[in-house]
Amino acid sequence: MARSYLRAGPSGETPAGWTQLPSSSVETDLFDYHLPASSIAQEPIEPRDRARLLRCRGLEDRLFCDLPEILSAGDLLVVNLTRVRAARLRGRKQETGGSVELLLLRRVDESRWEALVRPARRIRPGTIIECGEIVAEILTEPNRGEAVVALAAGRGDVEAAIAAVGEIPLPPYFHGELPDPERYQTVFARSVGSAAAPTAALHFTPELLDRLQEVGVSIAEVDLEVGLDTFRPIGTGSISDHAMHSEAWEVPEEAARAVAETRKNGGRIVAVGTTVVRTLESAAVTGAVVQAGRGDTDLFISPGYELKVVDAVLTNFHAPRTTLIVMMAAILGEQWRDVYDYALRSGYRFLSFGDSMLIEDPKRGSR
Repeated sequence: MARSYLRAGPSGETPAGWTQLPSSSVETDLFDYHLPASSIAQEPIEPRDRARLLRCRGLEDRLFCDLPEILSAGDLLVVNLTRVRAARLRGRKQETGGSVELLLLRRVDESRWEALVRPARRIRPGTIIECGEIVAEILTEPNRGEAVVALAAGRGDVEAAIAAVGEIPLPPYFHGELPDPERYQTVFARSVGSAAAPTAALHFTPELLDRLQEVGVSIAEVDLEVGLDTFRPIGTGSISDHAMHSEAWEVPEEAARAVAETRKNGGRIVAVGTTVVRTLESAAVTGAVVQAGRGDTDLFISPGYELKVVDAVLTNFHAPRTTLIVMMAAILGEQWRDVYDYALRSGYRFLSFGDSMLIEDPKRGSR
């Protein structure tokens, strides 16, 4: 198998020292690695900020609560304020009484939703599913288990009904138990809409935020509704053939101003998680700042992409053959393998409830 990276010359050297050949040659297999089941975190660390933190520069072992010593006055942490919806609805077919589970992925409009239907076999358009006070009608033929459904609630407020009867969908690779579903929400979570948590922010506590602000680190909030497709393995042989699902994002005026002020004053833009990276890069304008607004993004950050806004990234360790590990390869270059090999050897905990890493000085585009 031909490797898809070439060493950059002196004039084009990047922090990671790698550039990428045309995307048509980039095989998905290049983003695979062996992740032992024993390395996947099956319980969250308590307190949250005592998770381990790998500082990729120099492969330095730290704790997440060390952030006030690592970041500098004038830096801006950008976080995702999305909240995970209680999107797992358990119900029965009105006609036969058979059990059906709906996992709401995305709201299409006032009444229609995209959802995963399990089991999808023998589910046809017109099927009615009763989930407590919610009645769901299947509108489209399931495709790979996904269908459009119409939801109606007895009280009229569908979101309130979902919160009352639904369950927080935990990742399928997590086999532990959470004493409190709020443990899968971040301290920033306010805007209901995601099918999964922006897990890089799960490590923050109010006390840590106070300490960060005391040393002059500011916080800005954006919103991206996290879909499950982001976490799924890429099913194509080449990453250029992978179709990214669209996700809704919003950058408020206050966040856009904070990015501009930080850039003007020489501070760093530190994205907390891949969702924030995609949000900021989707809203990027000239001058390495962002424009306030909202929209949908299917941005796929892969090798060859150079970040326009983000100066550093706090993120968890991601699963092989996913768009997230491809993003890590784009940001770190070939060094991503050294980082992941070191993390595995050193006992770091992977995926949603696992440990964290800090990437500084990622590959940047022109400002």
